[in-house]
Amino acid sequence: MPPWIDTHCHLDAGEFDADRDEVRERARAAGVVHCVLPAVEAGNFAAVRELAHQHGDSYALGIHPLATQRARDEDLDLLDQALQAAQADERLVAVGEIGLDLFVPGLDIARQEHFYRAQLVLARKYGLPVILHVRRSADQLLKHLRKLPVRGIAHAFNGSDQQAQEFVDMGFKLGFGGTLTYERSLQIRRLAQSLPDTAFVLETDSPDIPPHWLYRTAQERANGQPQGRNEPGDLPRIGAVMAQLRGVSPDVLARATRRNAVDALPRLAALLPHAPL
Repeated sequence: MPPWIDTHCHLDAGEFDADRDEVRERARAAGVVHCVLPAVEAGNFAAVRELAHQHGDSYALGIHPLATQRARDEDLDLLDQALQAAQADERLVAVGEIGLDLFVPGLDIARQEHFYRAQLVLARKYGLPVILHVRRSADQLLKHLRKLPVRGIAHAFNGSDQQAQEFVDMGFKLGFGGTLTYERSLQIRRLAQSLPDTAFVLETDSPDIPPHWLYRTAQERANGQPQGRNEPGDLPRIGAVMAQLRGVSPDVLARATRRNAVDALPRLAALLPHAPL
């Protein structure tokens, strides 16, 4: 069984309150040796840190663009303080989840950009990579990265070939997850096939972005079929789909994506003593 790394998993989400430990154990039994748990706002900094230590995983601290509408400017000070306090914590691997969301209507774009820029500054201050939320915002994210360059992961990437190349040229890995399991995700599946072996990592974004085997249509849900819950344990099956698209074995893909995860998040290297690269 090849060992996998889920580079983006919201294990602290309320959807996992009833069986969180069992969810992580199922993932481990499926071969997911490590999960990266990004925060989304100041109120869950402690939760992701505690879960990472409890399960032998890692975490990132940041303010999600969708949370900027309710966040206070003082929360950036709280983030600065949390990053300062965790400098010696080997399980802190990034600043994230940060970025811009230009898909959800009614959001204050200027406020999102204010928080994004401030968090890039903090990432540079503490020498940490970033985990970026990229939702119809690749060009705007890249614009700020040219002025405040850092490396990291472009999570749930869904941009053009040109945007993909620019992220890669800036030292980013592109995050692929459940979306590539849908046959209609033509651009993502094409990128998954054509990118160099060094350009991508795997993620579930659980409980969000369910793969196709968990998705239920509106009619199915109306008929009483529950929406399947995405878990980190779904990562090996997502990886198998990507391996098939690329024409390689799951073991080859697992090793490549683990190497890429460590390249994107260097602190992972010390946390994976039993997963040779």
